[in-house]
Amino acid sequence: MHISDQKFYDKVAKKVGGYKSEAIHKSHFPNGNPEEIFLEQLVKYSDKDKTALDIGCADGRFTLKVAEKFHKTFGIDISSEMLARAKQFQEEQKISNVTFQKAEAEKLPFQDKYFDLIYSRRGPSPYTEISRVIKPIGYYLEICIGEKDGKGLKEIFGRGQGFGEWDISVAKTKIYNLVAKGFKVVFVHDYFYSEIYPDIENLNLFLQSVPIFKDFDQEKDKENLRSYSEKFSVSNGIELKRHRIVIVAEKL
Repeated sequence: MHISDQKFYDKVAKKVGGYKSEAIHKSHFPNGNPEEIFLEQLVKYSDKDKTALDIGCADGRFTLKVAEKFHKTFGIDISSEMLARAKQFQEEQKISNVTFQKAEAEKLPFQDKYFDLIYSRRGPSPYTEISRVIKPIGYYLEICIGEKDGKGLKEIFGRGQGFGEWDISVAKTKIYNLVAKGFKVVFVHDYFYSEIYPDIENLNLFLQSVPIFKDFDQEKDKENLRSYSEKFSVSNGIELKRHRIVIVAEKL
């Protein structure tokens, strides 16, 4: 993760007290909620005898939510501000089997074949390091951003995460890279859904708290935001089309 990423997430954590958005919106899932499906898969492969790693744990709320499913969980992140919130939430919830620490995903501070299960929720996915620290027959789970995510938004803004890579399948690329590192993919699915923001103010709030545009500026991007809101206006607000992928892989 780059210094710009660290600064972005530190800024968000300071502003809203963690990794969350204050924006109001409704979601429509035609083929399932990918976050719920990811959680179902994680629970399926969890065990109270297993040691797990959350790569890019942010404010740790999800890490703490699933901590009871494992013997021990480590959560790493590059943002000191996010980790401060994570430790605060941990103290409030009195959860003792989680360790949060600052670390780079590409240089994991753990010995070889240490973890039974590793997961990443829209965070880094350094497959070389993951392959190194996971045990044989261990499981790696990931929910990541698909190539079509926010395509219309990024086209109007002329930039953004994965800009212009609309035809490069993230799922196929990840499957190829996982297999090359000694994994067998046992589950993979693309999920396309919509978020509806009631007005431009809530869409503005949302864009301030997510890394779609790490350089988003509500003043400089005012015209882009207005153009998008007009083009993607629907009966109950402004539509933002999303794309997520859920992957489960077994280390051979």
